[in-house]
Amino acid sequence: MNFLMMNMANQQGQGGQGGSPITMIVIMVALFGAMYFMMIRPQKKKQQEEQSMRDNIQVGDEITTIGGIMGRVVTVKEDSLIIETGADRNKMKIARWAVSQNNTANEKAEAERAAAKEAAEAEKKAKLDAAAEEGKAKRKKTKKKDDTFDE
Repeated sequence: MNFLMMNMANQQGQGGQGGSPITMIVIMVALFGAMYFMMIRPQKKKQQEEQSMRDNIQVGDEITTIGGIMGRVVTVKEDSLIIETGADRNKMKIARWAVSQNNTANEKAEAERAAAKEAAEAEKKAKLDAAAEEGKAKRKKTKKKDDTFDE
């Protein structure tokens, strides 16, 4: 931005030989486009993900509110939720927008990632074992051939 201002000041100081207004418009459009893709678009995407998380809350889910209260969902209504907190099973009515995280969904996602990672590791190990067995078989064949040549 400072570069842009310095450039404009230099052009104005050179006897009014400033650049065309079209150049200035193109620069402004480029700056707005960069701002959109770096700030506005990621924020909208995050808001959509949060809204879909809040819309998919079901009875029995463990949630955390924006105030840090953790509880289990007992009742789901259109604009509010009733959650149970603590060992005393205290019930609280909260607004749906006040939900920060769905811990049950996060745990499910983590479990799926862990299972996928474990499956990938098992597949990799199976491939290594197969390659090792194949290598052993080749060594046995070459050893038998060497033994026949020695005789």
